[in-house]
Amino acid sequence: MFIQYNNLDINFTIGSTRFRTLNIAYEHLHRIIPSHSHGDNSYEIHYVVSGRGYIKVGELTYEITPNTLYLAGPHVAHAQISVQGDPMVDYCIYLRLRRTSPGEKRTDDLDRLFTEKTFWIGQDNCQIKNTLEQLFRELKEQKTGYTVYVETLLRQLIVQMIRNYQGGQKARHHFKPATPAEAQDFIIEESFLYDYPVLTLEQLADRLGLGCRQTERLMQDIYGKTFLQKKGDARMSAASILLTYSDRSISSIAEELGYSSVEHFSAAFRKYYKKSARQYRKENRDHP
Repeated sequence: MFIQYNNLDINFTIGSTRFRTLNIAYEHLHRIIPSHSHGDNSYEIHYVVSGRGYIKVGELTYEITPNTLYLAGPHVAHAQISVQGDPMVDYCIYLRLRRTSPGEKRTDDLDRLFTEKTFWIGQDNCQIKNTLEQLFRELKEQKTGYTVYVETLLRQLIVQMIRNYQGGQKARHHFKPATPAEAQDFIIEESFLYDYPVLTLEQLADRLGLGCRQTERLMQDIYGKTFLQKKGDARMSAASILLTYSDRSISSIAEELGYSSVEHFSAAFRKYYKKSARQYRKENRDHP
């Protein structure tokens, strides 16, 4: 079997380097691949699914068994030979690289970690087989968004390759922490999601690092509602769910939602839904 995609313009960027994928192939290697090498900025990733054989790199010979992964970079002469009767099944990805902004300060070392390795061979420990199988499915089926998915899978393949020959080394770069301003929306959403029964304006303001008046203005800017209106929405949404999908008593629901009394809850519920909690439960149980 031989499947090849070599007429596609697939490009993706890592750090300051543009990766162009010129050939993607899957082959049962009954033939001998004679010694050959690739030009400047050209790299080939091979993954052997099954079968056995050898790869000759210069004067050295390496045995290939299932799950062998190897990388051949620029000017690395290599030949690949299957064992008779047990041919290798081989995935091959051919890449050509180009720096996109030589003068720009790098924010990511991944491209350098990849390009500085001209040859590596070993057993895959990063589930590259799954990535390659998904890559070929996407190229075959061409479902909505497959071009984005293919580029993402190829980027993932580069990371998996690097992780294989680095052997679990920790990353040098990390995500920057969000600033308090960037995290404000999330803090508010989390607070109302988990603490809506008992949340106070003062508590929310403290989490945001703001004063109460600033917090109220922020609520108006984001939601067009006051703190109490937002809290009321959360409580009433929870109340409607509990009334519809549970057999809990109204007094128990009122207590869980942080109301001081069942009367206080009932009044708030009637004002919000224009009907009593009992009537709401009856109508929604009859028509789920």
